[in-house]
Formats: sequence, structure tokens, C-alpha cells
Amino acid sequence: MAPLTALTGLAACTPSTPTPDLSSYLEQDLDWGTCDGVATNAVDEELFANPDLECTSAEVPLDYTEPEGETAQVALMRLPARGEAEGSLLVNPGGPAGSGLSFVAAQAPTWQDGRLTERLDIVGFDPRGVGASTPSVDCYSDEEYDAGEVPRFAAVWDVTSADQAEELATRCTEGSGGAENLVSVGSTNVVKDMDVLREVLGDDELTYLGYSYGSELGAMYATEYPDNIRALVLDGGVAPDLTLPDFRVSQLAVQQDRFDDLAALCAESGDCVLGDDPRTASDRLHEIVQPVVESPVATDDGRELDVWDVYAGIIGGLFSEAKWPDVISALTALEDGDPEEMLALRDASFGRTPDGVYTIDADVNIAVRCMDYPRSTPQEHAAHARELAEVAPMFDLEVLTGQDFRSECDAWPAPPTREDPWLTDVPELPETLVVSVTGDPGTTHDGGVALAEALGSSLLTVEGKQHGAYLLGGSRCVDEIVEAYLIDIRTPPDGVRCSL
Repeated sequence: MAPLTALTGLAACTPSTPTPDLSSYLEQDLDWGTCDGVATNAVDEELFANPDLECTSAEVPLDYTEPEGETAQVALMRLPARGEAEGSLLVNPGGPAGSGLSFVAAQAPTWQDGRLTERLDIVGFDPRGVGASTPSVDCYSDEEYDAGEVPRFAAVWDVTSADQAEELATRCTEGSGGAENLVSVGSTNVVKDMDVLREVLGDDELTYLGYSYGSELGAMYATEYPDNIRALVLDGGVAPDLTLPDFRVSQLAVQQDRFDDLAALCAESGDCVLGDDPRTASDRLHEIVQPVVESPVATDDGRELDVWDVYAGIIGGLFSEAKWPDVISALTALEDGDPEEMLALRDASFGRTPDGVYTIDADVNIAVRCMDYPRSTPQEHAAHARELAEVAPMFDLEVLTGQDFRSECDAWPAPPTREDPWLTDVPELPETLVVSVTGDPGTTHDGGVALAEALGSSLLTVEGKQHGAYLLGGSRCVDEIVEAYLIDIRTPPDGVRCSL
């Protein structure tokens, strides 16, 4: 394999040739069939067995500047309309690394008898690198994730040396079949894939539902293909006007707010593991986890729970208010020496199945972000980690934010292909809809407001404390407004609010 430093020119050049001819891709016929053999884990295998679901794949260029070259396959799943379809709803659940196939299969029972499938096919796709799409991104095995022999994430990734960054890039390059495959997964290519999908699905205009990171894809698509839009719902809209460091500061500040809310809920019990004063809950949290920092705890299945696992469990639990009691219970058990409840929360945050398969792929998440965001210097990155500890004291531990961290992408074999901030020069667009939850710990409400303003979208504000709303929050108010828009392009009146 060529040294990584020799590959830094990949995806960096601006083509001087005319717009590439994509006709062979746009004219392909999709061969829909059963979803047998498509699932990549046992949980999905059970979901994909729904006989009403259909699967296929679409071919796209690996590199859009060289469409005659190597190709990628984008996996698709369709829940057909109950009558004659008037078009397709393309769905992305977020991530990066979320599987549209898994999401559509999981939500199919809700959609099957609902209003949307009276008029629309529901189509989920696995973005390049994800799930059943190829080429896949593979850096570390599930066994290595179990053993903690991988980059770890809390406030930042735990990369502290050039050697670690080089090892990560080398592992990902080799495991993904070469740098050309690895660097193809950035959002700029996924957006181009989405327009190919629109065409081969037979839609003159795109109807799209994107959650969280999926809102980035939808907004990017709108700016690149403004004439190809019928409807966009962006749920959990990401702030378009912030650099990555600024976005992380805003995100962790809200996560701290949700932790403080959790601590207040805990204090109502009168015997709270975080103490009776929510203002000191972060200090109490540090006391609870410090023994785990010093010595990871053995679990019943032979693994060890370390501090990174604990924070993965806590953060995952903060994303839904319904999970807060589980976090409190897990912290109580952990202080008593029992790691099992926290391990279960940690596993849920990674989508780890009982047979040890990780359905949420951190490898892909890193690869996409490395192609999307500019890299900070080691000095900038370490200072950023310390800033995060200041805005979110729950993370203020030396091991999490006090070290000389550096960008996990330092040695990546190609530079980023996206601007930062990532949304600029927005053209005039058709009526679009942004959905934003006031207490969302993943994508802040301020960010959703900013995204709606940037796109000229209608804004549906949802009172609640979780990540995402449509279908996820059990709100009939939200679901009816979103579906009225997707079916009839009927946006809600200004100022309408729902609650979860």
C-alpha cells in the first residue's frame, strides 16, 4: 500500500473538464425484490423479514469526477404505497452512519396503515459506507470495540498522538479496500447520490425526510439542486452557521442543561445518587466515575466498563427524557459496584446486539466527518477540549477533556471536501419544513431556528427534551403536521407549537 502521505491529493483537485456524463447511472432500472440476505445483523434480519418490504441497490460513481471509473452500490429499501404511488419519500435517519434501511424497516408498522403510504412509497437508503451499501468502511472489528481497543469518544475523540492518528487512518484505509473507497464517503458525494436516487426512483422532484445529520444532507441537496425539490422535512435541524468547534460548544452546553435537568429529577427522590443539589451534580458524577477512571470494572460477560463507556451510556441516555430514570439507576448501581446497567446503556448507544454486533458504526461516523470538516491543529484541538469542559462541567475530567488531544483526522488520506460552515449561498427554495425540539441535546433548538431562517423554511417548534420528533416522540400534533406537509405541501401557520 502507498504511504498515506502520498495519497493526500485524492478528492482535493477541482476538475477542469465539463460536467461529467452521468446518463448511464440516471437511466438504470432498479430491480426490486425481497430483502432476504440484505441485513448485516440479526436484529435487522428479523425486521427485514416483513414481506411488505422490498430491496434493491443503485449504482453510483465512486468518484463523480470520474464516472467511468470504479462504482459504489447504494442499498435501498422500499415500503410500497398501498395504492398507485404518486412518488417516493426518501429517508435518512442521521448519524453519520445511520441506516435508512433499518429505520424504514423499524417504522414500517407505523407507516403501513398511515396516510403517507396512501400516496407515497417510503424509501430508505444506506449512504455509501453504511450497512448494506458498498464499498464498506471498516476500521476496527466488533471484538476490538468490545475490548476498547479503538478510538473512544466523550466530548472529543481520545486521540493524543500523531501515532494514534496515523494508526486510525491506516486501519481505515486498509480495512476499506484503499484510500479511494475511504475518502468517497463524505457528504458531498452522498448528496450527489441522492439526486441519482431521485432520478432512478422516477421522481421529477425529491421528497425527503432527514433527521439530525440527515438535515445537513437535505439542506446541502437544496443548495445544489434547488430546482429538484418537492418537499423537505428536516427534523432535528443542525445549525448551518457554526464551525464544528462552535457547534460542539453549543451542543455540549445543552447536554449539560439536560444533565442538570436529570439531576433535578433525581433530587426529587430524596435519596439521589447525584445529591440533593443539582448545582453540585457534576462534582458528584466525577466522584462516582473516578474509581472507574483508575480501574475499569469487570462485567458479567467478560468485558470491562471504563470511563469512556460510562459517558457513552450517560450521553445516550440524555438524548431521551424517557431514559433519564435508567441513567439514574445505572449510576446508583455503578457506585455500588455493579456495572451491568451502565453497560446496557453503553451498548444501546452503539446499537450493540446481544450477539456482539455493532449496528451503529463509529468507523463510518469518523470517516464522514473527516471528509466534511477542516482539521484543527493539535494546539487548537486541545484548547477546544478544555473549552468544552468549561461549558459542560460534567465532562471536566482530565482523562476526557484535560489532555493534549488532537484531531482524529490528522493523518486522513485526503483533505475535506466540504466548507465549514457547511451551508452558504442558499438560493430561493420551495416551501420546506424544519422541525426543532426546544430541549434537544443532540441538535440544539437555536440551530434548528438558524437552519429554518437560512433556508426560508417554515419552523415547527416542539416543546420537549429529546432528539428528534416525527414518529420518535409519540406526538400526534407533530406527526399530523409533518404528514400534511409531505402529502399536500401544507406548512403549519407561523408560531404553531407542539409538545412531546
